[in-house]
Amino acid sequence: MKLEVGIIGGAGYTAGELIRLLLNHKKTTINFVFSTSNAGNKISKVHQDLLGATDLEFTSKINPEIEVLFLCLGHGNSKAFLEQYTFAAKTKIIDLSHDFRLEKTKVFNGKTYFYGLPELQKEAISKAKYIANPGCFATAIQLAILPLANSGLLSDDLHVNAVTGATGAGAALSETTHFAWRDNNFSSYKVFNHQHLDEIYQSVKALQNDFSSEINFIPNRGDFSRGIFASVYTKFDGSLEEAKTVYKNYYKVAAFTFVSDDVIHLKQVVNTNKCILYLQKHNNKLIITSIIDNLLKGASGQAVQNMNLMFGFQETEGLQLKANYF
Repeated sequence: MKLEVGIIGGAGYTAGELIRLLLNHKKTTINFVFSTSNAGNKISKVHQDLLGATDLEFTSKINPEIEVLFLCLGHGNSKAFLEQYTFAAKTKIIDLSHDFRLEKTKVFNGKTYFYGLPELQKEAISKAKYIANPGCFATAIQLAILPLANSGLLSDDLHVNAVTGATGAGAALSETTHFAWRDNNFSSYKVFNHQHLDEIYQSVKALQNDFSSEINFIPNRGDFSRGIFASVYTKFDGSLEEAKTVYKNYYKVAAFTFVSDDVIHLKQVVNTNKCILYLQKHNNKLIITSIIDNLLKGASGQAVQNMNLMFGFQETEGLQLKANYF
């Protein structure tokens, strides 16, 4: 028997990737894809890469008896949706918005949402019924620094400069997502106050409670479609080899996070659920480069990874994807 899956908010980029993953997942079948604005339209009309892969249509109706529900809604809309619709007691929920990621927001309607970063708390995820999927920048940055926090080695400010592709802004057009604006262009936004900082601080302090320094984060818009390239540096008194040992020990059983001994580049991870890290040492500073696909490890792929853990499937099921390397 396959899991009956429902998807809410099916027209965006993350939903399109999620549908593609679930159509090729051996343990799932898509029961419905909910989208009031597209009800009655074939999914392949919106997600054109799925032409020939499915004849499913968007619907404005839900099946409350499904086994797993993915919420691919804008921030604030997951709460509104769950206040309007009720699902069976057996239904497990994975929310891809910001609504339930923080300690102060994780309990909603009597349900507790666990933070879904497998490299941080795989065991808790495997026992959870409700998951708050991490943000894309938050995923890339946390995976760059959690090994240090786990060993109590964060003793100074962290400095982060990260670039995301255009799909990080969603499918809806805005001034900064039009091709004419984005092409051959580069810009920063939400400097030092990006919304993902709260969840990053939360995870770091869960591992290193005495961390009291600042995380200085400069997010940037790149002129490419997908991927995140994050560069992080902080004070580190040990050697490069000592740092590599800390990182490789922390990720030795991770299914998708790897430490490279060679310089890395974004094409290694685009279209995969991987995070690849590269470490360098300059004087008393450790530089960590972290790369992910913002739509997969930063969103839909990680959501499927969490589903696999929640239902006891092999963690890599449906996620052994080839990078768009050339």
